[in-house]
Amino acid sequence: MKEQIRQMSIQLFAEKGFKETSIQDIVNALNVTKGTFYYYFTSKEQLLMDIHLSYIDSLLQKQKTILEDPQKSYREKLHEVVYLLIHDIEKEGLSAKVYFREMRNLSEPHLSLIASKRDLFRRQIEEILRSGMEKQEFRDDLPVDIVALGVLGMANWSYFWFDPSGRETDSSISDIFIKILLEGLKGST
Repeated sequence: MKEQIRQMSIQLFAEKGFKETSIQDIVNALNVTKGTFYYYFTSKEQLLMDIHLSYIDSLLQKQKTILEDPQKSYREKLHEVVYLLIHDIEKEGLSAKVYFREMRNLSEPHLSLIASKRDLFRRQIEEILRSGMEKQEFRDDLPVDIVALGVLGMANWSYFWFDPSGRETDSSISDIFIKILLEGLKGST
């Protein structure tokens, strides 16, 4: 039942927004009582926090697996992290939407915890970039922090427009983003 509450809430938060969705809306959609809701969650914000933690912890674990692979170049690791973000948005579309759009509805200390995990994800992208620069896989004349934010901006904003049933797949979009990042838009002339 806890997972059913989470999934229904993700759907309702994505459709209506966190503030516009009441606990009554959630329990009505599941045809359960408020007591059932409160058995699993102390508040709507705790539920939102649970959704956020689940999303970011899953991303961090997947990113860690990529980072720890000694067989992959830093270019490959960067590509896999970009793909991870796009693919996760495809696979977890509504969760991604809730994560990116509704974070502002978390209060302290919940917000700080999620922000620290989000910052860890970004710092680990910076480490890929920094190490890739040291190994001369990437140019080294750009600020690592700005490049990392650019990577995240490109990939994370796709939750807003990416259509998994559209003309491009998560893999092809990742390839396009990596080409832009590594080759730019410079023509052949």
